[in-house]
Amino acid sequence: MRESWLGRHHPGTWEPVTGGESGASVFRHADGSRFAKSVPAQHQELLEQERDRVEWLSAQGVPCPRVLDWTVDDDAACLVTSTVVGVPADSVPMQSLHRAWPSITDAVRGLHGLSTEDCPFERGLRRMFATAQDVVARGAVNPDFLPEEQQRTPPRDLLVRLAEQVEERAAQEAADTVVCHGDLCLPNIMLNPDTLAFAGFIDLGRLGKADRYADIALLLANARETWADEDRASGADQAFADGYDIVLDIDRQRFYLHLDPLTWG
Repeated sequence: MRESWLGRHHPGTWEPVTGGESGASVFRHADGSRFAKSVPAQHQELLEQERDRVEWLSAQGVPCPRVLDWTVDDDAACLVTSTVVGVPADSVPMQSLHRAWPSITDAVRGLHGLSTEDCPFERGLRRMFATAQDVVARGAVNPDFLPEEQQRTPPRDLLVRLAEQVEERAAQEAADTVVCHGDLCLPNIMLNPDTLAFAGFIDLGRLGKADRYADIALLLANARETWADEDRASGADQAFADGYDIVLDIDRQRFYLHLDPLTWG
């Protein structure tokens, strides 16, 4: 989307935002109060889904953006949301992330504690696996998203390995479904820059009911890019487990960590 289109529908000075894998055009208002995300009109359904999820989660009292405006015409669809004031958790140094870790843990536990009966959005394993099958069939897997040890393995082989576990994991999910963020990595967790307390979740386009490990696997793996060594990473995993009040299931964690990269494309 060109800035001129955005300016016609939402007057003001908008600055392009770099980064992200969604394929949408993202702009930040010059005063810092709001963001605009746009897609071509033929892809508006995905942005509508994000709009609905933002509206629902904000109504649950969970810190996150608020929907400010929604615009569609023959060229594009645009979602304008409020800014969650803070800094992304991946932008702080290791010691700061260590300080923030209990607050992040509490926020994730709170999100997962929302009523699934009240959540209208699905992101279950069957849906995730069907998405992975489509991405793999189209040859659209981004190898950079894969764990390093899997980057030379054909995605079809990776999918076959996961398929062998689907029935077992689906049974686990049925007994342990929560409201998941869906892309729970550090860039999507905002922190208060002064106190390092959790400030809010962003990028909610994949929010929905799923196995809690769909979130936990991503968060712990992504945080390992900040911890200095394996001892610190293992300590952080255990601190999360203690604060969340869970005994980590490593096999379940690994399954979702390996499935997620196949669902982007």
